[in-house]
Amino acid sequence: MAEILFVMTGADHWTLADGTRHPTGYWAEEFTAPYAAFTRAGHGITIATPGGVVPTVDHGSLAEAVAGGPDGVRHITEILDSAGELNNPVRLEDVQPHDYNALYYPGGHGPMEDLAVNPDSAKLLESALAAGIPLGIVCHAPAALLATAADGESPFAGYRLTAFSNVEEAQAGFADKAEWLLQDRLIALGADYREGPAWAPHIEIDRNVYTGQNPASSAPLAAALLEVL
Repeated sequence: MAEILFVMTGADHWTLADGTRHPTGYWAEEFTAPYAAFTRAGHGITIATPGGVVPTVDHGSLAEAVAGGPDGVRHITEILDSAGELNNPVRLEDVQPHDYNALYYPGGHGPMEDLAVNPDSAKLLESALAAGIPLGIVCHAPAALLATAADGESPFAGYRLTAFSNVEEAQAGFADKAEWLLQDRLIALGADYREGPAWAPHIEIDRNVYTGQNPASSAPLAAALLEVL
């Protein structure tokens, strides 16, 4: 049995370019699909957040239109209710990467607010990358990679990866409201950004870095991680 660390946003809002606080958190499907896959396979889950705060679900991710109708909402809600780890996160500041066999970062707009500038997450990512520990990062969560360039060039420069695209951000209605766009920042970081069709499952694997573009990519990303676990 492997031990998998879920590194999750502690933010409950995303600050837009005009200073408006957009309510957000983590995207439900990006937590529940991998959580269900990993636990079904018998693996252990630990959740870490900045300060050990209980993570906030983005209520937009529980809407029938994006969650697969009433049955989809019911399925997602059942998994969230069963995931007791959500109510008992550890402090990200105290995490040791070598205690885990893999790291997984679910998205939602929350990581754009906190993990994008969090030095503890950056150290964790850098240590896991150097040690060859599988890193699964989906949708907006690759924003956490930006913090690894705080003191210079990021060790993720040159890695092939994907993340929520500018096209998807525009279709979601936030591209003209955001202070910055994730795709643009990842390219500026030096990443070899790859984009698939909007909203379709798309993952990229480069060495021990596994990335998914959008919510629909979370289940395929979990399946890819299970293959190496």
